[in-house]
Amino acid sequence: MARRSTPEVNAGSMADIAFLLLIFFLVTTTIEKDKGIARQLPPIEPPTETPPIIKQKNLFIVNVNKEDQLLVEDELMEVKNLRQAAIDFLDNGGANSGSPEYCSYCKGKRDPASSDNPEKAVISVQNDRLTSYEMYITVQNELVAAYNFLRNRESERKFGWTFTDIKADIDTGEIDPQEAEKYKPKMEEIQKMYPLKLSEAEPKKSGS
Repeated sequence: MARRSTPEVNAGSMADIAFLLLIFFLVTTTIEKDKGIARQLPPIEPPTETPPIIKQKNLFIVNVNKEDQLLVEDELMEVKNLRQAAIDFLDNGGANSGSPEYCSYCKGKRDPASSDNPEKAVISVQNDRLTSYEMYITVQNELVAAYNFLRNRESERKFGWTFTDIKADIDTGEIDPQEAEKYKPKMEEIQKMYPLKLSEAEPKKSGS
């Protein structure tokens, strides 16, 4: 009895199918992007330009030690209270009503010993080299949240919408580009009212 020959498999068509599947997955797969802390670096100043002098009362100093303890204006503070403390500082409006630095929209205590206006107010953060990354992120988030709170308050008062919501919709493409252009001048106005002036000092060594 004659032996049957083993049928051959056409590998060429399988390679085509595998190639088509590969293209399909490349086209349909969404690649997640890791997001860091959104921060715009200040412009590089000419080396001959003298750094501006900042009054002590316009400086809000935040220190984080190696034990992740928070020292704000030389006083221990819980992280949960940092946001409100930053809001109080930024929104203080301590300049005199007759001064060109007077802030008409500020709703703070107008303490003459604290910041004159949001444009002059600077928050300075210094971490220890052994500060945990989790604590570093938490402090940054709380301080940025203070700015966002004030920007939202003013955008709702002036325009009837929330600054952070509109910004998020523009960033994610939820708002049509042509429509987004209408928002940008108003958003820049809000950012000018409460400019994000958050500086980071060089981390200090433990024990120093």
